[in-house]
Formats: sequence, structure tokens, C-alpha cells
Amino acid sequence: MARKHPDGLYVLFFTEMWERFGFYLMIALFSLYLNEKLHWSEADASRTFGTYNGLVYLTPFFGGIFADRIFGYRRAVITGAALLAAGYLLFAVGNMVAFYCSIGLLVLGNGLFKPNISTLVGNLYHQGDSRRDSAFSIFYMGINIGAGLAPLVGGYIRQKLGWGPAFATAGLGMMLSIAIFTAFRHHLTIADQRSSVSALLDVPLGPDYEDKADPPAVERQRIVALIVMCGIVMLFWLAFNQNGTSLTFWARDNTDRFVRLGSYSWEIAPEYYTAVNSIFIISLTPALVGLMGLLRRYNLEPSTPAKIGLGMLLTALAYMVMVVGSWAGGNTGKVSMLWLIGCYFLITIGELFVSPLGLSMVTKLAPRRMTAMLMGCWFISTAVGAKLSGQIGVFWGRWEHSKFFALLVLTSLFAAAILVWQFKRLLAAMPPEGPPETPPPVVRQAKAVPVVGGVSSSTA
Repeated sequence: MARKHPDGLYVLFFTEMWERFGFYLMIALFSLYLNEKLHWSEADASRTFGTYNGLVYLTPFFGGIFADRIFGYRRAVITGAALLAAGYLLFAVGNMVAFYCSIGLLVLGNGLFKPNISTLVGNLYHQGDSRRDSAFSIFYMGINIGAGLAPLVGGYIRQKLGWGPAFATAGLGMMLSIAIFTAFRHHLTIADQRSSVSALLDVPLGPDYEDKADPPAVERQRIVALIVMCGIVMLFWLAFNQNGTSLTFWARDNTDRFVRLGSYSWEIAPEYYTAVNSIFIISLTPALVGLMGLLRRYNLEPSTPAKIGLGMLLTALAYMVMVVGSWAGGNTGKVSMLWLIGCYFLITIGELFVSPLGLSMVTKLAPRRMTAMLMGCWFISTAVGAKLSGQIGVFWGRWEHSKFFALLVLTSLFAAAILVWQFKRLLAAMPPEGPPETPPPVVRQAKAVPVVGGVSSSTA
């Protein structure tokens, strides 16, 4: 009988849930805040959003190196969470000095938090444990519960109390994240010790510790495969991150947002539509995990690279829906909200094949001594995609909407074509998987050994 997931997975689930609540509250309101409150143009709002999102996902590379070599994963997560809480609360102040200072805190905080919490998830499992993909799918549900709540709560508070209290709510979410992680961090001891920090401290990991180093040629093959995958996924994030710019502007300006039942009608605020993606993820993830489990039972489950390729094709199809919606009237007027909901439905399934499985793939392929750094490389691809999404956003007001969405169809198909071209290389790099019943490594407690920077096995 298969073993259940470690308790640490659920600690990380709820920690990430509340961190993503704060992040996606910002995503839902950021462009609207710049456009409506600060009176920036849609083009300037899109560029600034892309720069912010790009920087947020650039710093995890450096945060991963810092945690790998010096700080340890748990301390990096808690420090990053504190910086994020301070950044959201400062953003709520509402003047331009506070605006730019808060952006700096959020960028630094995410750099410490994001790569290291994902690394902790992977480190809960030994190399080859077949539960790892499902663990990241479960973890991804936590992300999207927070992401789904954020625009609904943030939008409601913004309408009732104003912009400042809405952004302050993101800070409160981060405080909950800190409280959960701090109270239950003892469940993450093994995951934190599977790092080069532990190696420096000479922590004895026991005779059952199975994560031995691979030969240099195998490591090179896997790192090259990760770099190829990062290039592919960069184009996914270019398309996906339109949820904070062009798709939000479409919801505001080109969507009939009224729900009518007889003589009653009510309007759905544009920021609420960003919650549709998360609602679909929460509802579709169990079905998708169940389907993959059924296919696995009959040895029909697609490989991780094949799933990611399917995700890129679904992303292209999602924006093809928006092309047709533009032709149906969205180029010049308002159309049914079903076009936007249909786009979110397809891109959500695509996301489920790309993002959580990509995170899982990093932890499978990365050498253990540099897992967090290579997780940071994954987030660099996210950063470049986010920045590019803001850059192409300047064409939203210049082109017909159908042409804008057609560009996203082409970039997604191009990514799928690269994956087909490199498919054999990616497949060859994937490590073999075994059953989940193998017991986790036994970690023996070691005495604290002081090293450079004051890190010890009792504090890392």
C-alpha cells in the first residue's frame, strides 16, 4: 500500500497558500491601480506590471544560491516572508516613495521565499519517489486556493474601503503564512538538511540516505535539459501573464459583465475574473491527478516533457478562443463573458501540465547541491516571460485585439515546436522513477558545528 505524503507537505501547502493570496491580490489590482488611481496609460501600466513581475521572478535565482550555500532553506523562507509582509503593508500607504520602497521589499522577499519553499517540497521525497509529481500538484492547489481568494477579497475591500486597505489585506495574509510556517517548521527538518549547507556542516544523514551524486556527464545532460525546458516555459509565462494586463483590460472594456436572472441583474467587477483561473485549477486538479493515476496503472501515462508540450498546445488554443471572440465583436465592443471564461478554462488545463510538473521536473533533474539555484533558474525563465508579457502589452491599445491574441497563439505554438524538436533529449535526461514505498532517509541529529556566516546544523 502506498505511503501517504509527509506532514511537511501540508505545512508548505498552507504557507504557500497565504503567500500566494498576497501575491495574486497584487496581480489582480496592480494594473487597475496604476491606470485608475495613478492615471497611468494602459501601455505604461502594462510595462510597469511586466517589470515588477519580471523582477519578482528574477531574484529567486540569487535567493536559491544564498540558501543552498549559506542560509538554509527554512531560514530563507521565513526571512523572505517577513520582507513580503512589510512590502505589502508599505504599499498600502499610498504615496510614491512608499510605492517604490515597497516594490523593492517585495522583489527581495520573493527572491528568498519562492525558490526555497518549492525546493523544500521536492526535498521531502527521495530521488525517484513517484509521489513527487502528485505532491507538486497538491502543493499547486494550495497556491491556487490563495490565488482564487485574493481577487475576490481584494476586489471587495477595494470597492468598500479603498485601495490602501485592499493592499494591507495582502500583508495580513503574509502574517498568517509566517505563523503557519513558524509553528510547524519542525516537520521540515529533513527537507532543510538535504542541502549543501548540511554537507558543509558534516551532518551525518545515515546509511539509508540514497541521494548520491550522479556522474558529471549525467549531471551535465540534466542541466542542459533544464535549460531547454526553461526556454520553452518562458513562452508559456509570456502568454499566461496576460491575466494581469490585457485579459484584465478585456474584462473591463470588452466583456458584458452583467449576470441576468429574470428582472434581476448584477455586475461582476473586472478584477474578479482573475479568480476564474484558480477556481478551475482547484476543481480540475483532482480529476487530472486521478486521470494520470489511471493511465499510470496501465503504463499509459505521458512523460513529463510530453505533458508540458500538451500544455503549450492548450495555451495556444486558449488564445485562439480569444481571437475568435475578437472577431465576434470584441475588437470594437463588448461580448459574452463566456469567451473569457473559455480562455481561462483551456489555459488552466495547460497550466496544470506546465507549471507544477515543471517545478517537479527541476527537483528531479537538479543535482542536490544546487537544487535551489536551479529552481531559481526556473524562475528566471518566469521572470523573462513576465517581462516580455508586459513589453508586448504596449500593443494592446495599438492593434486590433484579434491580432494581439494571434501573436500569443504563435508564441505558444513555437514553444510546442521547440519541445517536439528537443523531445528525445529531454526524455533521455529524465531519471528513472521507483515506487513510493521506499522509506525516507534516516537523519541522525548532529552537534552544531560553527561555519562561516554563523550557520550550524542546529540553526540552518
